[in-house]
Amino acid sequence: MARYVPIFAAALAVISPLSGAHAQSEPPPAPPEPGLLSPDRETLTGDWGGARSDLREAGISVRADYVSETFAAVDGGLKRGTGYTQQLRAGIDVDLDKTIGWSGALFHLTLNDRRGIGVSSDIVGNRLPIQEAAGGNFTKLTEFSIEQNFDGGRLNLRGGYFAMGNDLGGMAIGCNLVNAAFCAHPLAFSGDTGWYNYPNARWGLAVRYKLRPDVTLRTGLYQVNPRLNDAHNAFRPFAGGSTGVLVPVEVEYDPGMGKDSRALPGHYKLGFYYDSSTATRQGRPGNVTGRYGAYILADQMVLRGAHGRGLSVFGQIAANPKASAPITRWYAAGLIKTGTFASRDADTIALGIIQARVNPRLRELHEASSALPDGFVSLPGGETAIELNYGIQLRRWLSIRPDVQYIIDPGTFGFRHTRNALAFGSQVKVQF
Repeated sequence: MARYVPIFAAALAVISPLSGAHAQSEPPPAPPEPGLLSPDRETLTGDWGGARSDLREAGISVRADYVSETFAAVDGGLKRGTGYTQQLRAGIDVDLDKTIGWSGALFHLTLNDRRGIGVSSDIVGNRLPIQEAAGGNFTKLTEFSIEQNFDGGRLNLRGGYFAMGNDLGGMAIGCNLVNAAFCAHPLAFSGDTGWYNYPNARWGLAVRYKLRPDVTLRTGLYQVNPRLNDAHNAFRPFAGGSTGVLVPVEVEYDPGMGKDSRALPGHYKLGFYYDSSTATRQGRPGNVTGRYGAYILADQMVLRGAHGRGLSVFGQIAANPKASAPITRWYAAGLIKTGTFASRDADTIALGIIQARVNPRLRELHEASSALPDGFVSLPGGETAIELNYGIQLRRWLSIRPDVQYIIDPGTFGFRHTRNALAFGSQVKVQF
């Protein structure tokens, strides 16, 4: 990834002269920076002797983070084995009001690099990825966008090259779990249509409008181009291969956000999306033009304690038509307990269960071609993942998450019987 560092350096070289007006007078001495192990330190690399704060004051925020996920499949699946994956992400966010006087505008640039071996793809053989950071093992451009706020932020427009899932269909609470099926979007979205999630970017225009403080409407127009996922197009955002346009509509209700509200915080999302692409008809001859889906996502705090402690529950339901979708139904549920033992206010205990139902037409097709003695009903109808973990917030910039996952019917989407799989591992997150 080192050969892409000049991209960031060039961006900073262009923007930093614009901050000169802020350096005309000598600022008062900065307070001592918290030590590496101080609970007040926000990032591993700190404030760079005050340079990071100076950049932020000038409108330039530099960010970087690292995630690793190491797992061992100890029973079931295709075979036993271990896999390590990692993700390194770096970027800048520029307040264009401070840098060039463009009121209400922000610029975002992000690069992403992934490496490693996927336990699900290479060892267990299941569809719901045990490691959230698995897949796409190369460096790529994941965002180059500008967003504009109007009416004090009530209306927000974002245009450029970015992941559609940055704005739609997400559940941040799900990233307390490691399996990619929980963090942070139902995989039925991307598995059944041209919907795409981080780190996969497309050209698009996102619209977010707050109807009132606790109700938000989201929509937009997004390119559908599967070829942009290829390694040779990692830095070719204008590569050909577009097949259509995806249009989503989502309404979110956030109790607790209204004026003078005493409700416990939560998020309730109802969404629909349509992809104009022509795709292979599932389990039948021919093609189908137009793919679509609908979903309900919800999370709600049910108990709230002091110092940020609490208990929240979540659920997901997604549905897609048999004509175009390999995954026709999606169900998920779980709970997150924040604050565990004495003095462990930021630690979490997370439990989740998720099931993806395979299109029965595909099972019928496989039965017809394989001549199974008991017919297609003998094949698994869906894959289920159950996950339990404990999140240890060692520092504000460092967390470790020991994790165990049990996969039921891991061979579902390979149309085979595979023994249920058990995997143990851990996730490490570092903010630079």
